[in-house]
Amino acid sequence: MKNVILSVLILIALGSCSEDEPEVYTGQTLEYAMFKASDFDYNGTLTVKEMRDGNLQLDLQLVGESNNSGTTFPAHLHHGDYSNPDAPMAFMLNPVSGSDLKSTTVLGPLINGEKLSFEGMKTFDGHVKVHLANEGPDYKVILVAGGIGANLQEPAAFDAAQMSICSQDF
Repeated sequence: MKNVILSVLILIALGSCSEDEPEVYTGQTLEYAMFKASDFDYNGTLTVKEMRDGNLQLDLQLVGESNNSGTTFPAHLHHGDYSNPDAPMAFMLNPVSGSDLKSTTVLGPLINGEKLSFEGMKTFDGHVKVHLANEGPDYKVILVAGGIGANLQEPAAFDAAQMSICSQDF
């Protein structure tokens, strides 16, 4: 009996010494489909999480062939529809890792100075593109793309043939 009481007291003491990590998210999320946009067999999702400090975290998760060569795929948030060749870049996202096909970016002020809130993201007129490379001919290859906010597309509405290439002028 003494061992049981002693064990309970030790568990209580250990439990009271650990502090819970503060929750950084509000629990509000948005999820957008990223569609195959080239001959490369990738698709994925963009998850937007509202943070308690008012920032937004954007998590890209691609599905496709991964590699361990240190390859990364550049990702951009753009204004407008993916078919508009003049759609300006809104924010350069962290590149997608070739090894785990993930990218996490805390969204700061957009290139135009605008700060997006969670509610603003719901109606943002934009899209995301992930490229095969940072430069050269492979920059023109879009692995995945998808509309977000006001440009949300259903899978049947996405048309990779309408894809425009991003300008490399930031």
